[in-house]
Amino acid sequence: MKVEKITETEFRKMILTSSDRLNKNAEFINSLNVFPVPDGDTGTNMSLSFASGSKYVSESTSASVGDLAQALAKGLLMGARGNSGVILSQVFRGFAKSVSNKKELTPQDLAQALQGGVETAYKAVMKPQEGTILTVARKSAEAAKKVAKDGGDIVAVMKDTYEAAEAALKTTPDLLPVLKEVGVVDSGGQGLTFVYQGFYDALSGNVRDDEVHKPSPVEMDEMVNAEHHKSAQGKLNTEDIKYGYCTEIMVRLGAGRLVEKKFDYDEFRGYLAEIGDSLLVIADDEVVKVHVHTEHPGMVLSYGQKFGSLIKVKVDNMRLQHETILEKDEEEEREEEISKNEISGDYGIIAIASGEGVAEIFKNLGATYVLSGGQTMNPSTQDIVDAISKTKKDKVIILPNNKNIFLAADQAAEVCDVDAVVVPSKTIAQGMAAMLGFSKDADLEENKEAMTDELDTVISGQVTIAVRDTTIEGREIKKDDYMGIVDGNIVVTNPDRKEAAIEMVKAMLDEDSEVVTIIYGEDGNKEEAEAIETAVSELDEDLEIEIHEGNQPVYPYLISVE
Repeated sequence: MKVEKITETEFRKMILTSSDRLNKNAEFINSLNVFPVPDGDTGTNMSLSFASGSKYVSESTSASVGDLAQALAKGLLMGARGNSGVILSQVFRGFAKSVSNKKELTPQDLAQALQGGVETAYKAVMKPQEGTILTVARKSAEAAKKVAKDGGDIVAVMKDTYEAAEAALKTTPDLLPVLKEVGVVDSGGQGLTFVYQGFYDALSGNVRDDEVHKPSPVEMDEMVNAEHHKSAQGKLNTEDIKYGYCTEIMVRLGAGRLVEKKFDYDEFRGYLAEIGDSLLVIADDEVVKVHVHTEHPGMVLSYGQKFGSLIKVKVDNMRLQHETILEKDEEEEREEEISKNEISGDYGIIAIASGEGVAEIFKNLGATYVLSGGQTMNPSTQDIVDAISKTKKDKVIILPNNKNIFLAADQAAEVCDVDAVVVPSKTIAQGMAAMLGFSKDADLEENKEAMTDELDTVISGQVTIAVRDTTIEGREIKKDDYMGIVDGNIVVTNPDRKEAAIEMVKAMLDEDSEVVTIIYGEDGNKEEAEAIETAVSELDEDLEIEIHEGNQPVYPYLISVE
C-alpha cells in the first residue's frame, strides 16, 4: 500500500524515532573524532540539539505538519550545540521554511523540503566543505527529488533519501583526506544519516509505536540541559538527599592488576543500580563511563577496578554542594553586584570556558560572565542567549574560545535582544589575549576589531592523551601516548606527559617569544608544571613564565606563548 502523505501523526513519530536514534548512537558518533583525543562530542551535540527540537514538537498542540516543522526548527535553533548541531538546525530551518503553510506533506513536498534544508545549510557556512554533513545532506536530497519526480510514494522517497545518505557518508573519506588517513567517516554526516534512518523506519513501519521511546518532559529537560545539579536544588532540603555522592569513573576495560572478570554491560549496570540512582553507563569495547549518585563511592571505584584500570575518577559531596547552592541562591543579588567590574564598564563580556581556575583568570581580565562549556560540552544557542541576558548590558562581546562554538555563538548574537558581537577566539589562550585589546571607552565594532587583532599575538598549545592508535599527517600516534597540539596541529607525541609538554613548548618558541603561560588542569599538577617551567627556562633564560591552576578537564596542560 502506498503512503501518499505525511500527517501530524507520522511527523511526530519521525521526530521521536530520529531523536531516539541519535541518543542511542551518540557515543558511536563521538568515536569518529578525527583527533584521537578524549573530547569527541559531535554525537553528544547532535543528540542534545535534536532532543531540543523534539521537545518543542512535543509541546506543540498543532495538527499541521508545517507548524510542527517550525517548532522543530525553533527547538533546534535554540538548542543547537557545536557546529554540527548548528548545521543540523539550519538543515531543518530550510526544511521548515519550505513546508510552512502545509498541513500534510506529499512526496514532492518532502523532497522539496529536504532540498530547502540543503540550500539553507550551505548558505549558513562561510566556506562549505565537501566530505562533511553538507555532502550527505545534498546527495540525499538529490535522491529524494529524483524518486519523487518518478512518482514514488512517501516511503520510497525517504528510503532513497536514507540510502543515498549512507552512500554519501561512505564517500566522505575520499573527499576529506584526513578522514581517509585516520580511517573514519565524517561524524556530522553520520549523525544526519541516523536522522534520516529514523525518518525512514518511522514511515515504513519498521518501528512500532511501542518501540519508540517517548521521553517524559523530565527526561527531555535532562537531555536538553545536560545538567544534573541546577539551582532548582534550592527547592530541596539537604537532609532529603538520599544518595550523597555524585560519582563519575572511566574504566579502561581489561587493563590493570585488579581485573577479575570480563565486562558484561547488564551485570555491571545492575550492580550499580542497586547502590545508587541517577545512573548513566556508556560503554564500548575499550572504555566504560559511569555517572551515579551513591552513598558508597568507594564501592563504585572498587567494582570498576574488577573490570579494568580507572583512568578518570570524580567524586562530589552533593550535600556540601547543596548547602553551597542554598547559600548562593540567598546571595545571588550580592554576587551579581560583585561580578561587575571597572574594566568592562558598560559592556557585558562573556567568556566560554571550563575549569574554575580558568574562569577566575577571565574574570580578573574583565569578563563579566563566564559560561561553563568547552570541548567536552558545547553550550547551546539558548545557553549563550541566557548568558547575554544575565549580563544586563546593551552591548555584549562573546568569546567562544573554541571553534566548535562559533556557529552557536553567531546564532545567539543574531537572535538576542541586544547588540552583541562574537570575537572568534579558537582557544582559551586566544580569548585571554583578546581581553587585552578591549577598551571600555571604544564602541562595539572598534572593540571587536581590536580584540580580533590580538588573536594572532599568541600561540596556543594543549597537552592531552591519545585514546586510540592512529596516523595523522604521517605522524604515527600510539594509544595512551601524550600529544602536544599547537594551534590545532599535533606536533609532539611522547609516552611521558611532562616530556610531551616540554617538547611542545620547544616547537612553539621562536626568537620573538617573551611570555610563556602554563595552566594546569584536573589531570595535571603544580609540581609537574614547575618542572616544565624549569625545563623551559633552560631553553631561554629571558622568558617570563607564569603558572596558573585552571582546573580544566581533558587537557592536563594549556600552554601559551606570546
